[in-house]
Amino acid sequence: MFDDEIILKLRKIKDLRYGENWHQKAAFYSFCNDLYDEKNITSLVNSEQIHGKELSLTNILDLDSALGVVKQFDEPVVVVIKHTNPCGAACADNITEAFEKAWAGDSLSAFGSVVGFNRKVDEKTAEKMSKRFIECVIAPDFDEDALKILEKKKNIRLIKTGPVGKENPKIDIKKVSGGFIVQEYDNRSLEKKDLKVVTKKNPSEKELESLLFAWKILKFVKSNAIVLAKNKQVIGVGAGQMSRIDALKSALRKAKEMGFDIKNAVLASDSFFPFRDAVDMASENGITSIMQPGGSIRDQESIDACNEHGISMIFNGVRCFRH
Repeated sequence: MFDDEIILKLRKIKDLRYGENWHQKAAFYSFCNDLYDEKNITSLVNSEQIHGKELSLTNILDLDSALGVVKQFDEPVVVVIKHTNPCGAACADNITEAFEKAWAGDSLSAFGSVVGFNRKVDEKTAEKMSKRFIECVIAPDFDEDALKILEKKKNIRLIKTGPVGKENPKIDIKKVSGGFIVQEYDNRSLEKKDLKVVTKKNPSEKELESLLFAWKILKFVKSNAIVLAKNKQVIGVGAGQMSRIDALKSALRKAKEMGFDIKNAVLASDSFFPFRDAVDMASENGITSIMQPGGSIRDQESIDACNEHGISMIFNGVRCFRH
């Protein structure tokens, strides 16, 4: 798949106000050849900024993460991104309800966030957003009444993608000193047929739906990562922790701070449990179903712990680290 020699040809879209920090200069580029056949996908490069001050490097990275999340869903979904991590996300019957549930997932961290939609932003949703401090919004479109409301906030950036397709980049490029790492983009999806129940107890249909929802969010959370969800709403995220148990502690702390009832929530993990401690802690807090890849030499310990506590556990066989 990967050639011995790759020639990257880039075209500058624009200079940015600054890079990751104010003292760093930066510019935004797009591919200008057909090397990766990404010219026609739904992406930030192919989007249009229709309002607000110029984007910074961090805005672009957060917007890209937001778009990656919402592209996975058919039903209305909203994600709230902070420092590339989803801090809140939810599905609902309409985009206004989805926004309110996503924001409630971590209203503290959501201050100064980037918000992503997979549906047109309407007047009612714009009214809700106007009462919060939001840096950027990315959506397929904004109706006329929504624009009238949001354009009163001169600093908010509004990004219009057009119809959101599910296609994703083919490869992912990461920079290291002196070179690049090129890998396949993580386009893996999960369906019910991919899941293996390894405990005596089976998850309910409602739990299964929330676990599959949580896994789509989990793919965009920095490792080690844990996502807690309930009724297809994120209620706690543990991101970028050095141990899995610390990721769970962080997610639980967030859920409690936001006032969520954790009882009957589900837990998704981006990699296997090396010990049973996470299962024990999940049980102590009322979590009833867990999804993880499996693959640890101590998998049976985690399975036994779930059986002891009456928790269902699913192995999906797919690690989704994000560095």
